[in-house]
Amino acid sequence: QVQLVESGGGLVQPGGSLRLSCAASGSMFSMYAMAWYRQAPGKQRELAAHISSTGGSTNYADSVKGRFTISRDNAKNTVYLQMNTLKPEDTAVYYCNGRFRIYNNWGQGTQVTVSL
Repeated sequence: QVQLVESGGGLVQPGGSLRLSCAASGSMFSMYAMAWYRQAPGKQRELAAHISSTGGSTNYADSVKGRFTISRDNAKNTVYLQMNTLKPEDTAVYYCNGRFRIYNNWGQGTQVTVSL
């Protein structure tokens, strides 16, 4: 399995940008499909973006499409989420997720707050 640690969250004004990082431990990272989920207060956790193990395929929620970009560097065991043109409704705890066969691993989450 992998251990996942997110970083890069914070407070940003509407229209601003943030880049989240998720660092993974272990030697199996390149086998994992990775994703970023988010959970706003009082709402269910939802998928924001997904990337295949090789990085060759990505998918996005309609609400973030065109504004967020997911990428990965398997040499650095890291997945990223570049978030541009942020909106107040993007405020949430963002979680990194990795899946491979029976393994389904989560990070502890990082808070993103979009506000004036």
